[in-house]
Amino acid sequence: MRRADRLFDIIEYLRRHRRVVTAAELAEKMEVSVRTIYRDIADLQASRVPIDGEAGLGYLLREGYDLPPLMFNEEEAEALALGARIVAAWGDDELAEASKAVLAKLRAVLPRDLKAQFDALGVMAPPAHYQEEVVIDLARVRRAVRNKKKIRFAYADKGGKASMRTIWPLTLSFYGAVWTVPGWCELRKDFRVFRADRMRDLEVLNERVPSDPDKNLASYLKAEGVTDIGSLT
Repeated sequence: MRRADRLFDIIEYLRRHRRVVTAAELAEKMEVSVRTIYRDIADLQASRVPIDGEAGLGYLLREGYDLPPLMFNEEEAEALALGARIVAAWGDDELAEASKAVLAKLRAVLPRDLKAQFDALGVMAPPAHYQEEVVIDLARVRRAVRNKKKIRFAYADKGGKASMRTIWPLTLSFYGAVWTVPGWCELRKDFRVFRADRMRDLEVLNERVPSDPDKNLASYLKAEGVTDIGSLT
């Protein structure tokens, strides 16, 4: 690996983990010696990359640092292309259009050899023929999550029993052919996961979701057994 690539990978590793990372961990990841990592970190700090820490303690990249324009290898370009194509095929209309824009921007920055591979469609996403029909506007759910607004809707369980629910939406999740909306349900006083294809008459309320550490996304994921939340981001 070229040293420039390794320095870039060190920054990306620190950015991705958002915690103190030891030189030994970096050395193992980059397949170099700890002494080499010490030199690399010192050079990055001298270049004004905001890395806090020191030898023997570990290193942390301060938030807000922007990397220069990125270049991708073959696997990274294919991963981005596949993800964008899946969203274009299975997401709501707004996400589909955004994904097409991402694909166009990605193609524009690729070198000629990767651009040819990109156009060859080495990775594709199937059309959404088997997706359960959703009648609510998923874009409104996404905006409610983003803006921390409660939502109300009519819901039918798997047995067809109907009820009205008001929830604090936590995220929008996709499982194969089904979109789901996990949230804190005011009726059940607990976390519940609602299938979007069983939701009707969606309302986004003006009422904001209260700030409650026991009813947020981190608490939900912990209840589901997901302890390393940073690995999902």
